[in-house]
Amino acid sequence: MKKIKGLRWWVIGLIALATVINYIDRQSLSVLWPDIAEELYPDKSTDERKDIYGWISSIFLFSYAFGQAIFGKIFDKIGTRLGFAISIGFWSFATALHALAKGFLSFSIFRSILGIAEAGNWPGAAKGNAEWFPTKERAFAQGIFNSGAAIGGIISIPAIAFMTIHFSWQTIFIIIGLMGLLWLIPWMLIVKAPPGKHPWLTEEERNYILDKSNNAGQDVENNELDEYNPETGKMLSHKESWGVMLASAAIDPIWWLFVFWIPIYLSEVYGMDVKAIGIYGWVPYVGAMIGAWFGGLLAQNRIKSGWNINKTRKFVITLGCLIMLPCFYLLTDPGSPVNAVIIMAIILFGFQTAIGNIQTLPSDLFGKKTVGTLAGLSGMSAKFAGVGLTALVSTLTAGGNYTPAFIVGAVLTLIVLASVWVLCGKIQPLKSNH
Repeated sequence: MKKIKGLRWWVIGLIALATVINYIDRQSLSVLWPDIAEELYPDKSTDERKDIYGWISSIFLFSYAFGQAIFGKIFDKIGTRLGFAISIGFWSFATALHALAKGFLSFSIFRSILGIAEAGNWPGAAKGNAEWFPTKERAFAQGIFNSGAAIGGIISIPAIAFMTIHFSWQTIFIIIGLMGLLWLIPWMLIVKAPPGKHPWLTEEERNYILDKSNNAGQDVENNELDEYNPETGKMLSHKESWGVMLASAAIDPIWWLFVFWIPIYLSEVYGMDVKAIGIYGWVPYVGAMIGAWFGGLLAQNRIKSGWNINKTRKFVITLGCLIMLPCFYLLTDPGSPVNAVIIMAIILFGFQTAIGNIQTLPSDLFGKKTVGTLAGLSGMSAKFAGVGLTALVSTLTAGGNYTPAFIVGAVLTLIVLASVWVLCGKIQPLKSNH
């Protein structure tokens, strides 16, 4: 049987590619909305069209929140391979269905299906990361995966804007939906089994992945019985679990503030059409991509230099938050659109620096059989918070003044810091507290 060296990097690479497709699918509506709104709502004002878009986006996120909890359990039950196949299969189909949308109700239904299915990507990635990487590499692996979201943002905005020259918005949704179905082919071929049983994995890499004595220098026997995998109720009795969920709930809406509203912001504040948005709208995601890699590499560097998990996670998360805070103030009066998208890029750099390390906290605290559940609950709380902010944005920004929305972003950043420093306590593998 032929062995493949570095198979774990192929796996995380495919998960990152799934995330690129995930973001192209979800970004399509925000980029195409000025054209869709013009066609479907010719008699409505800018604020009224923005309200409709805000509600459709809130319904997507609300569905996404439930999807995170559902898929956290699904991935823990049926495993990473089949979990991803179900998730991406359904979301690709849902994207293609957007071509049939005629108004608010049909868009809301299709976005709801998309939201539930796309949510599987995150608990699935956290579980895949925990399965395929030792602790010292997880933040970097999470960074690779998170950079997929940023690359999706970079690619999707200009690519979709370019496609509008040649295709109707309905055809664009169908083309984008087909991409996810094509991804299933290499995924099902390469990810045949978990690391313990995978026939293509070299013994050296298998031992490296499974040997817990490698994990950040902790002297733990290579025995899954040593891991702490409590039932959900017991897991929630730990304040650290609530710290992870609150940090996730505070930081995630910052991302959605930009993902959903960058194209609308550029259209409303600077009068851009879809093609002009394609020129400017991708810039913030470059900052996000670099931040995803930076946060992961910085954490890996600190652990290799002898820092423990607790010191590393808190340092990198705090650094990311301190980068974001002053930029929210600068964004209240950026001047030119170039300044605006560059400041957004710095905010998303800080965001990705922090969030990759927040997303590894479930696997820092609990065993592999509990990671998907806590990651799913954290994702659900994050998306509910995102729903709240997304629903508020059209009200907060009435008349084109986005300052109140950016002030909310700064407050959320402070809540992230409080959650990690106060509730998470010392970040290390937990034991039963009975």
